[in-house]
Amino acid sequence: MFTSRFTAVAGALALLIGNSSVLAGDCVMSITRTACPGKEAESFSKCDGKASCEQKVPAPSAAICATKTKISCANSRRTITKYKSITATFDGEPVEGGKDFCVGHPDYPYVDKPDCK
Repeated sequence: MFTSRFTAVAGALALLIGNSSVLAGDCVMSITRTACPGKEAESFSKCDGKASCEQKVPAPSAAICATKTKISCANSRRTITKYKSITATFDGEPVEGGKDFCVGHPDYPYVDKPDCK
């Protein structure tokens, strides 16, 4: 009896430790895209056709949530998405004061121009 209970408890602990999403907090990124002129449908496709959406990612801390948010600022579609604004919350609290993590990111060379050229 002891052996089977011990095995069950050990298995449950291994499952919890091995599955980082069980231990992760609630990291929610709020993403808003600004499309290049005429490219709205393609730019907004990652948000089901909308300019803004939220994306949940597993993170064990606010610092990891911030790192994942900064990484999400990358933009490989520079002639499609003119700018992306991303803020995040961790367990309901704004990460780094609710700042836009994409400000100053080098993947947005057209942010201050009327078009994407």
